Amino acid sequence: MAGKIKVSISNKQKKVALPTGMRLLIRRCCNAVLTEQHFDGDAEVSVTLVDDEAIRKLNHIHRSIDRATDVLSFPLGESGEYDINLDTGRKQLGDIVISVERALSQSQEYGHSFKREMGYLTVHSMLHLLGYDHVAGGAEAIDMRNHEETVMAMVDLPR
Repeated sequence: MAGKIKVSISNKQKKVALPTGMRLLIRRCCNAVLTEQHFDGDAEVSVTLVDDEAIRKLNHIHRSIDRATDVLSFPLGESGEYDINLDTGRKQLGDIVISVERALSQSQEYGHSFKREMGYLTVHSMLHLLGYDHVAGGAEAIDMRNHEETVMAMVDLPR
């Protein structure tokens, strides 16, 4: 059984009003990823909600890409090894930054709910924090996508 996860959520944007239940959904998605991955031990993750301009700046600073993106993942672990919060004993997974503005526009573009898009971006980023990658494509990308779809079904947001 997966451990417990503490999800710290900061809303640092004012362009999109967060619907009731969005913070709970983000927490549920983080928990579902750990359950689906059979993650051992308690963990913590930080989720920061920003606008396109803020994520563009972060993308430029950390990836040398000067444009907005939907989500950025900043993992603290590597190969299943994580720093431990000495006060709580929790494994520190890292930071997730989601552009709420981009999530809203993508939900409209893809024809699904804002809730589903925010859930998907959270799940996608959590898998990155756990070491999954899709950049090279191929089997690794397919594997990550399969895990995403499994978790999305777990939180009642299937495709």
